[in-house]
Amino acid sequence: MDIQILQLETTSPDGTELKSYVCLPKDASADKPAPAILVAPEWWGVVEFVQKVTERLARAGFAAVAMDVYGEGKLTTDASQANEWMEQMLANQDQLMARCQAILKDFCDVQGVDSKRLGGIGFCFGGKIVLDMAREGLPLQAVATFHGNLTPKQPAEKGKFAAKVLVAHGEADTMTTMDDVAKFKTEMDQANVEYTVDVYEGAKHGFSNPAADERAAQNDVDLGYDEAAANASWDAMIAFMQNNLANAQ
Repeated sequence: MDIQILQLETTSPDGTELKSYVCLPKDASADKPAPAILVAPEWWGVVEFVQKVTERLARAGFAAVAMDVYGEGKLTTDASQANEWMEQMLANQDQLMARCQAILKDFCDVQGVDSKRLGGIGFCFGGKIVLDMAREGLPLQAVATFHGNLTPKQPAEKGKFAAKVLVAHGEADTMTTMDDVAKFKTEMDQANVEYTVDVYEGAKHGFSNPAADERAAQNDVDLGYDEAAANASWDAMIAFMQNNLANAQ
């Protein structure tokens, strides 16, 4: 196998068992730790797409963990169920952040993970999660989102939000609109955050996920896969993380 794969089991402060998916480069070790990325999934949970993202990150030289924020490894392809679980998390965002912090702590204890070079990427609901982790002042140096929910738990504060940010947004996204992007830019500007927003013309919500068209048909939601946007945004994210994590001293 060209990468290391393991399950990370974390007991959250509220007692929920979190079962996250970890991948590391084959040669990552205590003597050669890899820069690390937390992956926050779409509202579906840690499904195959997110696992593959984590594997791709490991092959690109990063240690990565797909965070099981729902707990017990719960996942679904049903939008109503996903929405129910997401709304439960949004109703108690302090608990959500506590779960993320617990996963972060345990992930940093994994041999081969460089806890001094940390980033986060998030998809849809997961975009909000990693941005909120940065807003909370967690030690992330770089955060990237794909068709992410940009709504803050609380607005970013100058001096507290330390991460650089890359946002990949679909111009035709009806769930997170261009108006939402404008509000996000204002928030980042007011907090003096260094950020880039890449807008992909014609791309819908979920554009990075090859299963988006199938999910849209099954659930009557406005999603769509866009191969060109998916590839371009992935390449931009890898370069962004390499600049801010892999090449950091």
